[in-house]
Amino acid sequence: MISAGNDIVCLSTINAARTNQYKFYSKILSDAEFPLYNEFSLAGIPFEIFVWLLWSVKESAYKFLQRHQPGLIFTPVKFVVTSLQLPAGLQLTSFGLPQLTGSGFDSTVAGIVNYDSFCLHSRSLLYNELIATVINGDSHFNHITWGIKVVDSDDTEKQSLEVRSFLIESIKEVFGEGNFRVDKNVHGCPVLVKNGEEMDVPVSLSHHEGFVGYSFPLPVL
Repeated sequence: MISAGNDIVCLSTINAARTNQYKFYSKILSDAEFPLYNEFSLAGIPFEIFVWLLWSVKESAYKFLQRHQPGLIFTPVKFVVTSLQLPAGLQLTSFGLPQLTGSGFDSTVAGIVNYDSFCLHSRSLLYNELIATVINGDSHFNHITWGIKVVDSDDTEKQSLEVRSFLIESIKEVFGEGNFRVDKNVHGCPVLVKNGEEMDVPVSLSHHEGFVGYSFPLPVL
């Protein structure tokens, strides 16, 4: 299945006390996912960050599947994360960059998430300020292009414009110059248009407070 899914969580806006309440996190985590926190606790990562990491993985997986299942409803506990592997010696550091882009991933949290009969793979970047997750249909991410950018507005409309412009910068590096824009299809999924023609390149966009991000797969040659 070819699709795209990503998500960003700005950690400065989360309510840690509320996140740690069972009434809140039980709407995100299933019982089977609680043992996954053991490795994170040993690494000194607070439970609230673990909760929002799983949210980010599940939201990304939902976006990935929604493109092919337009009627899909996002119910977090039905997206079950079965594996999360921390890179050796992980320590949370500050993002400290105006933007970060790449294709593939090196030192990230690798995960597996199941929904119904689908098994998807995730890669998540953790910083003091944010969580950024990208989803793929298998464990190979070398062809997945992604970006994270700091923006100076928390206005959602301005963030939407910023992330589209950010994505198109990357698209032009891959596909060359052209009149690109990002539209939405009838089901609300973002689609890439070049010179008036919709491209067969799925894209995913996200924004939360001071951060925006994108992901898309490179064409398979």
